[in-house]
Amino acid sequence: MKDLLPANIKALKPYIPGKPIEEVQRELGISDVCKLASNENPLGPSPKAMAALREALSGLNLYPDGSGFYLRRRLAEVHGVGEDQVVLGNGSVDVIEMACRTFLGPEDNAVMSAGAFIMCYLATQAVNGNARMVPMSDGVTHDLDAMAAAVDERTRLLYIANPNNPTGTMLGRGALDRFIEQLPDHVLVVMDEAYYEYMEHPDYPDSFDYLSAGRPVIILRTFSKAYGLAGLRVGYGVAHEEIISGINKIRSPFNTNSLSQLAAIHALDDPEHLVRSVELNRRGIEYIQGELDRLGVAYTPSYGNFVLVTTGLDAAEAFDAFLREGVIVRPMAGYGYPKSFRVSTGLLEENERFIKALEKVIAHGH
Repeated sequence: MKDLLPANIKALKPYIPGKPIEEVQRELGISDVCKLASNENPLGPSPKAMAALREALSGLNLYPDGSGFYLRRRLAEVHGVGEDQVVLGNGSVDVIEMACRTFLGPEDNAVMSAGAFIMCYLATQAVNGNARMVPMSDGVTHDLDAMAAAVDERTRLLYIANPNNPTGTMLGRGALDRFIEQLPDHVLVVMDEAYYEYMEHPDYPDSFDYLSAGRPVIILRTFSKAYGLAGLRVGYGVAHEEIISGINKIRSPFNTNSLSQLAAIHALDDPEHLVRSVELNRRGIEYIQGELDRLGVAYTPSYGNFVLVTTGLDAAEAFDAFLREGVIVRPMAGYGYPKSFRVSTGLLEENERFIKALEKVIAHGH
């Protein structure tokens, strides 16, 4: 058969998600498995969202609202923008992919950091293969000067994740203000803020200030993390109307389903659950990083709901060793960190189990 794949698709390596609990149970015969690999909310969804979902199940024979009108209206109220400034996605990854398809022509390029969320790279490469990867400062933080230098007249997208996944690092307000100000108007800055709800640092920038100032930005948020709705896949982007209008031209008409839209609306109406989730994460980060300090294990201080841990052991071998202890972490070799893994915060007992497993992995040197 004739080779039908273009070069940019041939070069892609598929995204490998965190290993599911069921797969570990099948492979290793372990019934008690603790998953700390995918930055999920260990408290689960809002009880209000769960109640609304149960009531809505009888309507699954009907197509969802293709425009997501009620969720977009609620998000517009939350952010003080117009409804036409909001686009929904099957997770925020869907919005990243739609932005690539909308704004990248055959000769255009997108600038991003190596060591940042890998889906930005994969989405760009799938469209035209013109991803410009910029090394990170100190290996873990966006190098804004180098990213600005990588921009040229054909750059149409530039990705900033704040906080960044998988490193957990944060860009402060002053640095990001100066960076945004120097970019030319033909560059759309994609602000990936999947972990926004966990941010409590006083220097964390408000991306909506850039939007209000007329800068070409699209702000991405998700219900998959702090809101505990990862299984329903619902995220969104906020930008100027003309940017959202362009994205809607290529958006699939039913890219978010009825249940995800409904659950997201009710999650927004349950601020108490969000507060509990953020507080649990704060305690989890403090505990994990404190125990890593006690053990003398290197890590990158995190502003997300995960920690990038560097043991000096091969990431794949460490991952397998954790699996034998019934703990799923995320090896980071694919992100350029061959001696590191990422661990998500869980419930207290899950965090304690991770530390006990880590002690065994270190003791055995594998």
